[in-house]
Amino acid sequence: MSTNAIALAFFASQRLPNPVPEYKFHPTRGWRFDYAWPDAKIALEVEGGIWMASHGKKSRHFTGSGAKADMEKYNAAACLGWRVLRCTPQQLITLQTVNAIKEARCA
Repeated sequence: MSTNAIALAFFASQRLPNPVPEYKFHPTRGWRFDYAWPDAKIALEVEGGIWMASHGKKSRHFTGSGAKADMEKYNAAACLGWRVLRCTPQQLITLQTVNAIKEARCA
């Protein structure tokens, strides 16, 4: 079973509405959110590779240009009214992440 299928099943088991995986949120750019609840304008981005540098490897998200591109994406999302939550792959299927999504949906 894929990580995506596991995450969707986990969210459903926690009584969250089904998110849209790989949701294209911007009208002109190709930007996508890993998971989105468009009705509430809540997005969840899974930030992989945060520990790679300590192992001598690179992750696009944590290079100067990658971080700058992510900032541009997240700022554009905020300007469009989106609330973007971020987690690591290890945090994706946890109650901490589910609670953050639920809290954002109620805000």
